[in-house]
Amino acid sequence: MIKTEDQSHTLFLPEIDEYYHSRFGAIEEALHIFIRSGYEKTDNNPLHIFEVGFGTGLNALLTFMRATRDNRKVFYSAIELYPLGPAVYNRLNYPQILHADPDVFLSMHELSWEMEHQLTENFLIRKIHADFLSYHFTRRYNLVYFDAFGPDKQPAMWAKSRLEAVFAALFPGGIFITYSAKGSLRRALEKTGFRVNRLPGPPGKREIIQAIKPL
Repeated sequence: MIKTEDQSHTLFLPEIDEYYHSRFGAIEEALHIFIRSGYEKTDNNPLHIFEVGFGTGLNALLTFMRATRDNRKVFYSAIELYPLGPAVYNRLNYPQILHADPDVFLSMHELSWEMEHQLTENFLIRKIHADFLSYHFTRRYNLVYFDAFGPDKQPAMWAKSRLEAVFAALFPGGIFITYSAKGSLRRALEKTGFRVNRLPGPPGKREIIQAIKPL
């Protein structure tokens, strides 16, 4: 079933929204957490981003749009074990709602994995088809979008050993941003060495966590 309410709402796909999105709106949630509380809090140029959970490609598209507007160079890496198929991503209408180039969004999904692709002069993307649980970082980053399924659904993704791997992969001053605000996550991040901030969340969520690797 496909349901569209009006142009201000995303396309409703049960197989996507049930698992990926807040009922208060995927776009607003992503903008608040990953763009306003992550991307906008860094001044690195070029900016090296690592996303845990490529999913629908929404975070990548929003980052591309902001980087284009800001004339900022971005190297974007994203890891995903279970990529969406064309039957699903071809029905997502984020470009329509955001007035973005639909060809760019389609390319993000269809570009080959494990290779770095230059979408524009200032935006390079590399998709990694792998299991984050066994992934070994080979590069360092300024910003990590941690958009895995929640700790209750996939606790291993949020294990202290994985947080330590992210910490090691971040440059000093690098930011880890996620929608989760669980106390257990905050404590694990602090034990790992992060300086943890609890920030106001998007509509429907009281808080989110931003963690910074000390200089």
